[in-house]
This record gives sequence, structure tokens and C-alpha cells, in this order.
Amino acid sequence: MNRRDDTRAHKYIVDHVKPGTTIKRRIVVENSSEVQRKLALYAAAAAVTEKGFVIAPDRTENELSSWIRVEPGEEALAAGEEAEALVTIRVPRDAEAGERYAVVWAEISGTDGQQIRNVGRAGIRVYLSVGPGGEPPSGFEIGPLTGLRESDGTPVVTTEVRNTGQRALDLAGELRLTDGPGGLSTDPVRVEAATLPLGGSTTVRVVLDRRLPDGPWSAKLDLASGWTKRSASGTVSFGGATVPASANADRSSAVLAGGLVASGLVLAVLFGFAYRRRAQQREPVPQG
Repeated sequence: MNRRDDTRAHKYIVDHVKPGTTIKRRIVVENSSEVQRKLALYAAAAAVTEKGFVIAPDRTENELSSWIRVEPGEEALAAGEEAEALVTIRVPRDAEAGERYAVVWAEISGTDGQQIRNVGRAGIRVYLSVGPGGEPPSGFEIGPLTGLRESDGTPVVTTEVRNTGQRALDLAGELRLTDGPGGLSTDPVRVEAATLPLGGSTTVRVVLDRRLPDGPWSAKLDLASGWTKRSASGTVSFGGATVPASANADRSSAVLAGGLVASGLVLAVLFGFAYRRRAQQREPVPQG
């Protein structure tokens, strides 16, 4: 299946295959630090739960990671250098139907000048569905939109989202508020990504500027997981009762991305990486 229009496949390895299939993906690893790095490339276990995309410790193996081979397994990169690697996934002929999860890692380790051991890694998620027929459908439902103010006065729009399909989801999108007091509108507000397991649900919270008037507002929430998209609209207000601020959040994306900064590594699926690099060259950032 051609996944060029699937935005998830620009960041992750996402596919559906029949038992006995072998697939290959090229990835790019870049040493963005100012020193030479020796790195190891390998796959390790992951899972999708109500907590999000959960990374297993160290080099823990699961069924999917045992099917994955990364070549080369080791690479030395000079400062600012990048290299390609080949990820091969061989699915056994007797593999049972279902979706599996893993991470392809680039890892550096060594010691600093004081002989303190440092380990850092950056990863690409793998979502692999296996089955005899076509790809299982993806889908989700968005509940009613609700406006509230937290105890510190911060306005928040919330809604419940439920995974109604047969594949895990990575949800992200934006909220728009229009027709507010005096005809006010807001710029689109980014909705942070959340990963939903099969049959799972989550509360999506969109935190807004504390100076925002109570309303009423016309709200429109657009969410997508790859090429699966849904929208919900409604009228919200931020007056009335307040609630304590919530500390719950799906941190799985931050954990994977955090390794990029800590380790000085950038890891990306090749065609998505190449597309972004070309876009950056065509569209220089305005100065001044």
C-alpha cells in the first residue's frame, strides 16, 4: 500500500502485511553534535497501552523486534555527518494476525572527560499489523466539546476520544475558536499528540490563553491519525465552576524525541526526512 499520504508514515514505520512478507525501510541517522559519535542500531520492544506508547527498558525483545534487522548494526559518524541504514522486517509464515509494536533505536554510549558513563538514544516507532486480508480499518469518535476554567484561571477545552477501529492511533490536530464576544476569533491552537490503543479512550485537553474571555465561543476541533480524520463542533464557555489543573498527559512522544536532544542524534524515516530537507531548502526562514 502506498503510504505517501499517510502523515504517520513520515515519522514512523507503519504498515499492514500478510504472514510470510518481508518489508524494507530506509532510515537516516544524523550526528547533530559537535564531536564524533560511535553508535549502535537495533530494534527493541514497545507496547501501546492506556498510558500511550510504552518503551521497554534497554534492549528488551518482543515478537516484532525479533523480526527486525538493522544494517549496519554499528556506525561511526563525524560531527554533523549523516548515514543511511536499512531496516528489514521478516514476518514468519505462521505469524498470527494482530498489531505489534517496537522501536528502531540509534544509541550512543561512552564516557565523558571525568569517566562518567553516558548513554543516549533516539528512536523510530514501528506499528506493524499482520493479517491475511486488507488493512484493518482505523477510526475514532470525538465526544462533545466542553469549556472550563482551571483553578488558576486558565481556560481549557476538553473532550473524550475513543478508538473505534482496529489499529492503534496517534492523534494530533488543532482547535479553532470563532464568533466570540465582539466577534473575536483565535488563531488555531495545536493539540498535543496522544497515542490510543485498540478500544482505548482518552481525554483531550486543549489549554488556552488565560486572557481569553468567557465566551460563548463557536469551537471546532480537528483531529487526525495519519489519513484517518475526524472533526467535532460545538459552543463552549469558560465561566462558572473551576477545576484543579490536570497533570495527566501522554509523554511517549516526548520520551522518544527527548533522546534526540540528549544524544545529539536525529533519526528519521528516509522519505519523510528527504521531503523535510527539500522543503527547508526551498523555504528559507525570513530574517528580521
